[in-house]
Amino acid sequence: MTDLSVAGPGFSTLDLAALVYFLMAWTAYGLSVGRLRGRRISLSRIMDRHRENWARQVIVRDNRVVDTQINASLQNGTAFFASTSLIALGSVLTLSRSGDDVINLFATLPFGTIANRLTWEVKVAGLACVFTYAFFKFAWAYRLFNYSAILLGAVPPKGSSVPEAEMVRTVARIAKMNVSAGSHFARGQRAFFFALAYLGWFVSPIILFVSTTFVVTVMWHRQFGSCIRREMLALGECEHEGPLGGSF
Repeated sequence: MTDLSVAGPGFSTLDLAALVYFLMAWTAYGLSVGRLRGRRISLSRIMDRHRENWARQVIVRDNRVVDTQINASLQNGTAFFASTSLIALGSVLTLSRSGDDVINLFATLPFGTIANRLTWEVKVAGLACVFTYAFFKFAWAYRLFNYSAILLGAVPPKGSSVPEAEMVRTVARIAKMNVSAGSHFARGQRAFFFALAYLGWFVSPIILFVSTTFVVTVMWHRQFGSCIRREMLALGECEHEGPLGGSF
């Protein structure tokens, strides 16, 4: 056991390796969802194209009540997750006050490691950081959806004498704002999933390796291997792929 404790007080080399693996898996997954192109495009990127299509339809509709309702539903969903992240954060802070009892509980588990108060506080602080990150993402997404509602209200009425170039810019502004809001919302949800993986570290670093791999595998399948993604690709969703906010 001595050779495992050289990484720092209360932490083994395996602990730090598991934490680095967790952070690298989170980063690599996020980059894959946002950066891959062509036939490897993620489901989130496919839906970004439909956000652009929605923005195009806004300027040709006489009545935009449906559009405002859709935006409001997206905003309400974001507000729910923002509130949930605050509740989770409060629970984590409460958890730090009952460290001794929980440490004894984890020590009795088959794969549990005997932790001291310092390592427990550090792990709880890390989990609090994850939920804090999620709250900031959801809060910013909520604000961006609010901005999207303002942009929707600023769209000139159908048949107005606004130049076509200005209408194109209007569509681009709405699309970019909505895509950005959806991106921040997805990152907040991703933090929730990785928070579940992070819980494995409270038991042992081995469990953190396993839980992180499991979470990444499930999310990767949903983004790149799900049936709905295959159906969307079969309908030619990558044919007009280009930079967001480009030619409309």
